[in-house]
Amino acid sequence: MADEVLYEARDAIGYVTFNRPQARNALTFAMYERLAEVAAEPGDVRALVVSGAGDRAFAAGTDIGQFRTFGGAEDAIAYEARLDRVLSTLERCRVPTIAAIAGACTGGGAGIAAACDLRIAAANARFGFPIARTLGNCLSMGNIARLAALIGAGRVTEMIFTARLLDAEEARSAGLVSEVLPDARALARRAAELANLVASHAPLTLRATKEALRRLRDSLPPDE
Repeated sequence: MADEVLYEARDAIGYVTFNRPQARNALTFAMYERLAEVAAEPGDVRALVVSGAGDRAFAAGTDIGQFRTFGGAEDAIAYEARLDRVLSTLERCRVPTIAAIAGACTGGGAGIAAACDLRIAAANARFGFPIARTLGNCLSMGNIARLAALIGAGRVTEMIFTARLLDAEEARSAGLVSEVLPDARALARRAAELANLVASHAPLTLRATKEALRRLRDSLPPDE
C-alpha cells in the first residue's frame, strides 16, 4: 500500500499522488486512510497538491474489489461513514489543498476533488458519480452537501440521475474547476505554480477563509 499513495514534500509544497495507474488509480480503503493521514498532518508544508499517476485518471472511484466482502446494508453505511470521515479530514486540512485532475475523476475520486479547496483540470478530465448505473449505492449527506455548495442542487441531481460524466469545459462552466489546461504536463506545471502562489500568502487568512466557508455551508454558528 505504501507505494499506492506517494507523498513528497518539495519547497514547502506537499504532493500526494494516487499511484495505481494500471487500475486508473481506483482507490482501496487503505489508500483512503493514507490520504486522511497526510491531510491530518501534512508536515512542514504550506500547500498540498493531490493528483493521480499518469494521464488516464485522477481516481476512478473506489476499487470494486473492496466491496466483495460486503454482506448487507450495514457494510454500505459503514463505507459511506468512512468516506465522510476521510473527506472531512481532507476538507479541514490546515493548509490549502489543490486537486490537479487529469482523466477520470469519478465516484470517490470526485468526492476527494470536491473536498479540496481548489480544483484545476486537464482537457481530458471527466467528472461524475455514475453510481445509479454501477453500484446502485447512495452518496452520503456530507458528500451531497459539499457538491451542492460547489455546483448547485440542480446540477448534482442531473449528474446522479443521468449518471453522465461532465467533460472539463462543462466542469469549468459549472464551477467545479477553475482552470482547464491542455494536457497532464501543463496541468502539473500549473498545479505547482498555483501551490507556490497560495503558499506565499498569509496562512491565517487562508485557514480562516476555509473555516468560514465550511461553517457557512453547514450553517454553523460563528463561535461554535
